[in-house]
Amino acid sequence: MTQPASSHYFVESPSKRALVIGAIGVVFGDIGTSPLYALKECFSTEHGIPFSDAAVMGIISMLFWAMIIVVSLKYVMFVMRADNDGEGGILALMALALRTAAPRSRMAKLLMMFGIFGACMFYGDAVITPAISVLSAVEGLEIAAPGLSHFVIPITLVILVALFMIQRSGTAAVGKLFGPIMMVWFAALGALGAYHMLHAPSILMAVNPYYAVTFLMQHSLQAFVVLGSVFLVLTGAEALYADMGHFGIRPIRMGWFAVVMPCLMLNYFGQGAMLLQNPEAISNPFYLMVPQPLLLPMVVLATFATVIASQAVISGAFSLTSQAIQLGFVPRMRIRYTSDAEIGQIYLPRSPTTWPPPTVSL
Repeated sequence: MTQPASSHYFVESPSKRALVIGAIGVVFGDIGTSPLYALKECFSTEHGIPFSDAAVMGIISMLFWAMIIVVSLKYVMFVMRADNDGEGGILALMALALRTAAPRSRMAKLLMMFGIFGACMFYGDAVITPAISVLSAVEGLEIAAPGLSHFVIPITLVILVALFMIQRSGTAAVGKLFGPIMMVWFAALGALGAYHMLHAPSILMAVNPYYAVTFLMQHSLQAFVVLGSVFLVLTGAEALYADMGHFGIRPIRMGWFAVVMPCLMLNYFGQGAMLLQNPEAISNPFYLMVPQPLLLPMVVLATFATVIASQAVISGAFSLTSQAIQLGFVPRMRIRYTSDAEIGQIYLPRSPTTWPPPTVSL
């Protein structure tokens, strides 16, 4: 493996603000683009939920509490405390759990099976997310310029090649590039949401979990199906833990509580407020909340944001592979450290593997 350029892993540590902005650009891209489709899917005709003000209040309440409980409490406050020498992710969690089990015991084997299964699922996500997210982003250009539809595939291929080419520059450089763009994206989400909330402030009552519980009780099985769509707001939450080694716990927590969560909440509540005033906007609540003169810039910004959303799983895949090498689950590969400040910022270039893999006593 290629060792860090410096013998000191924390030399000239970047400022806290730079780390927070970098984390926003790398870690929160996936969860930050959920407002594009999450609420629309909750009211999909396949669910059979009749549109009403009560349904809007109930679903917004479920969105709010799902984000609070799963992301803020589970991941940010609880799971991220379980780091393995600063690294996060399913294999880091497995390595910590194995310390409590006897070597080669049935419990140790079971924990390893769960860890490998979770890693495989993350790899599957990392394989399909860049292609799907970039393609869906470029397809958004058809809204503003239908005549460009035949350029969608070529543009998608160019963006994907460029996205993977810049990985060699390291997570810090990628974060500096993507961070400011995502800051503008989250600011736009918050501003749009706040604008529509001013016209229907009653949507703030959805903070009360009573509306979510009432919705679940009234619609029974249908509400359970809708709950699957509600969890679309949480897509990318696992990246907070998987990418922890790239930035550290504190910058990710600060980025979530200071910027990402408030802006996402404002946007979801703003979409709900718009639906209370204009039920027909359910066809595409995100883009219909954008004033017409700003629609084209918003489509372009959403395209950039959705492309950046792929970065979270790409960085997580690098970290996961590094951990798998250390645990002996995959053959040795060359690992290039791209930062003298954060040992978790790594890049795995294309290189021949060596066999046998390293062995680790578990």
